[in-house]
Order: sequence, then C-alpha cells, then structure tokens
Amino acid sequence: MNVTSASATQSTTTEPAIVVQASGLRKVYRTGFWLNQTIVPLQECSLTIYQGETFGLLGQNGAGKTTLLKILLGIIRPSRGQGWVLGQPLGDRATKQHVGYLPENAYFYDYLTGWEFLEYAAGLFRIPRSVQRQRIPELLDRVGLSLAAARKKQLRQYSKGMLQRIGLAQALINDPELLFLDEPMSGLDPLGRYQIREIILSLKAQGKTIFFNSHVLSDVELICDRVGLLARGELICVGTIEALLGKAQGYFVKISGGSFEVLRQWLPDLKFQNDCWQGHLKGEPSDFLTSLRLMNAQVVSMNLARPSLEEFFVQQLEQRGMLTSQ
Repeated sequence: MNVTSASATQSTTTEPAIVVQASGLRKVYRTGFWLNQTIVPLQECSLTIYQGETFGLLGQNGAGKTTLLKILLGIIRPSRGQGWVLGQPLGDRATKQHVGYLPENAYFYDYLTGWEFLEYAAGLFRIPRSVQRQRIPELLDRVGLSLAAARKKQLRQYSKGMLQRIGLAQALINDPELLFLDEPMSGLDPLGRYQIREIILSLKAQGKTIFFNSHVLSDVELICDRVGLLARGELICVGTIEALLGKAQGYFVKISGGSFEVLRQWLPDLKFQNDCWQGHLKGEPSDFLTSLRLMNAQVVSMNLARPSLEEFFVQQLEQRGMLTSQ
C-alpha cells in the first residue's frame, strides 16, 4: 500500500502541470434581422497545454483561432463546454493577474509615448512605481526598442514592427506565467518576423508558457513544442512537430558554388534552382562539409528532410475537403 502511494506521488510530480485545459468548447452566434441564423466559429474544441511549453494554434483566416483564444481569456463566453486556465475556471478575475495578452489588432493610445503606455499598462496591474522604473527599461531592451525613443516618440509615429514590440512589452509588464499572442507576426516584414520570433524563443528559454495563434506556418515550425490545426472551427489534429510530420530522413541541402560532378556524388537528385545547387544528401554530413571546403563551396541551407508544416496542413485540409474558401 505504501509502495503504491509512493509510486503514485512520484508519477504525479514528474508530469508537467496543466496550464490550460479546454473541454468541448463551442461558440454559436445568432445573426440576421430576426436572429434566426447561426454562425458557428468554434465547435467541440478540446485541448491541453502544459507548463513551460510553446503551443501554436494554426489555421486559415476565419478558422476560429481568435474565438478560441478569447474564450480562454474570458473575453467571450462559450455557448457550450468548459475550461480552466492556471487551475481556475475560464473568466476568473484573479487569474488575469498572471496572464499576458497581445491582440492581433491592438488599440494603442496614439498620443502616448511608449514609456507612458507601459506605465499605463503597469498601473492596471497596480505595479508599484519603484518596480515600474526597473521593469520598463528591461522590457524595452528585451523587445528591441530604444529607451530614448520610448520616452520621446508618440505611438502614432511608430512603425508596425515597433507597435508589435511595444504591444509585446505591455503583455509582459506583469511578468505573466502564461502568455497569449494573437497573430504576433501578422503584417511584419521578414526582418520583423525574425525579431519577434527571437523574442518568443527567449521567453520560451525562461520557462514561460506561450499560446499563440498564427497562419504563418514556417515561423511556427521553428518555435513550437506542439501545434494544433484548426479548420472551420474544428480542431483536426494536435501533436509535436515530429509526431505530425514524422521523423526526418536525412538532409535537404542548398549549395553555392562547387563542382557539378563532385556534388552529384553527394546529392543524387542534384538540380540548379534559385541560383544555387540543391538536393537530398546521401552520406555523412561531416564528410560532405569537408568536401565542400575543398571545393570552396558554401552551404546556403541544410535542413532536415521531411514535409513542411505547410504541406502537412494543406494535406489535412484536402483529406477533409476543407480547401475551399471559408
């Protein structure tokens, strides 16, 4: 009896804590002049998110991603189903002290400076002034905004990328345990997406639990521990990248320079495309890299050879007949 109890205790402590749990969430809106029509942006959605993981909810525009996120945040109520965030029922007010949120289309007070906006956000959480004076500069540095610009420049003068950064800073102002991000890369250029991605990775390294929506699948593939695919309000699959895409089989390589005859020995399907040689590697990567150095050739990219998340997503939609416009 004692042995069984000890084992059960040990098993419980080694399992990651559940931070977000949803069971059978459904949302129905009534529309039309007589409210006799219905729209169902979310149907029977169940998922679990664990402490310290980065979870990406993927889907096309209009798939129901923002609806699910707003239900979990307690901004709107589900028509059916239930859920818990940080161990408390959805909408619990005390829980919101430990949650950060960046909306897709955040509203900013245009005539405030970045510093004033963060002071305002900190005031909503009743963060003492002494803590604000230390935390705000740290957050500005973390998201890549200069202290001088934050003090002098009004938000109406910020670029899209700068607004995303200041929005991310306000989402972190209360040092949240759980962070919700709605399309954080939306509208950004490649450099802006890279910078926001690096910020998310740094938060992940600190052990933050991150839940974010996106339709930019290539970014999600680099960030997330697990992903869920949402289509027409239905969560069609959830899992790790490896579980969904399968284990990688070798490497797909892109090369600048080199000899066709030599490269063909390493890349049987070698072809020249987009100003570089590319193909699937046959042989040991270390030996291949040595051969490249002898030819004064350079590696443009070297990625694990497996279907991309985008290819997998399209395949899932095709199998379910969901590729038509929503």
